[in-house]
Amino acid sequence: MLHWGGLEYWPATFLGNAAGALVSYFLNRTFTFRSSEKMGSSSIRFVAVIFVCYYAAYSLGRETADFLANTVHFLPSLFQKDVSVLAGTVLYTLFNYLGQRNFVFRKKEERRRHAA
Repeated sequence: MLHWGGLEYWPATFLGNAAGALVSYFLNRTFTFRSSEKMGSSSIRFVAVIFVCYYAAYSLGRETADFLANTVHFLPSLFQKDVSVLAGTVLYTLFNYLGQRNFVFRKKEERRRHAA
């Protein structure tokens, strides 16, 4: 989306992640976490986690690339957006997994223990 679609950083990363999130919900629910959660409640938590992780990860990714390009002069400006997307993707994957595991698809027994 960034190169072939000609979109800027935020729209390109948002659209790419939105498409992945649609598939991710069903794959994570069924295979990764084998969840029996009701789709209504888990999908609301899923969307919340997706938005928080997206904003946090891609903001940090962009800040990291800006730092490397402007402060350390380690990164040519030609690759700055690509490094931003790459760093954001790595962080998003990590943050999202942790959020899905600990908030969206946490086992009912674990949720009861944490509530008590």
